Amino acid sequence: MNMGVPVAAGEAGQASPPDAMAGSNLLCLPSGALPAQLAAPPPELHPPLPAAPVEPRGTPLTTVGPDGPAGLTQAQAPETGALPAAGVVLAVIARPGQESADLGAVLSAFRLHGAGLAVLCLTRGEGSEVNSTCERLEVIRPWELQVAAGLLGVSSVTIADYPDGRLGCVPPASLAEHIRRTRRRTGADLLLVADPAAAVADPDVVAVAQAACLAARQDALAVLARTMPGPGERWHIQLGQEGPAVRRRQRRAIGAHASQASAHAARDSGPGTSTDPDDHDVCGDADPRAGRELVRWLVPPVTARPANGQFGG
Repeated sequence: MNMGVPVAAGEAGQASPPDAMAGSNLLCLPSGALPAQLAAPPPELHPPLPAAPVEPRGTPLTTVGPDGPAGLTQAQAPETGALPAAGVVLAVIARPGQESADLGAVLSAFRLHGAGLAVLCLTRGEGSEVNSTCERLEVIRPWELQVAAGLLGVSSVTIADYPDGRLGCVPPASLAEHIRRTRRRTGADLLLVADPAAAVADPDVVAVAQAACLAARQDALAVLARTMPGPGERWHIQLGQEGPAVRRRQRRAIGAHASQASAHAARDSGPGTSTDPDDHDVCGDADPRAGRELVRWLVPPVTARPANGQFGG
């Protein structure tokens, strides 16, 4: 009998053979029922961390605006076309699919400039109303993320187990600590998120941005957001001659999310900035926007510490 690919739940370790997993909490993925591109396990798998306790939401944490936290001297936005310097970029997302639809082109741009890439996904994406497969979403969507991440050149993927659609119920400090642990493990020196101002009616994206800003202030890091036109300091990252290839790679990564295929087909293929977490519209190669991405700082790079050595909370 085909037992599929067992994956142990926990904070560390790799996928192990069935006889080594006796008594473990297994997710058994029947490979024969999976889409062809998901039938084989990805080369690297970071199992999910245990779910954080869900507590009543406390006082909302204000998202850091374009001026950054008070009391710091910060750099201004780079010139148009400039990509911020980074050794390793950690993209923090609410659910699978956002790494491709929302952040795929920006991640690819960093990869082209030699940066290492890591992704932290805080939920398994089980809250989607769309499922084009016969698998449970909490099982299939993490595997889709692994495949999409590989297509984008991401070398490390961490998937947590917070409740999809209810990240706002998790204390921001808990999410921030999870981000900080992942950042330390991956060696990331820049955080990348979707702009909460562009995430219409998605409180999970807002919760991710708030937690990322809190973690960044504690670790003296910057937070970059892929955004859409609006007030405040923002600039275009120019993809240059690699623009068409970047968009093709992004579309392939989006296509790896087979469970959301019916949602993809229902949307227009024209240009647009994603505001829905599962909105996978991507600029066509002929569109002038195909060669650029709009970004802004949520927490700008810190150029000087305050006198007391502390960062705003």
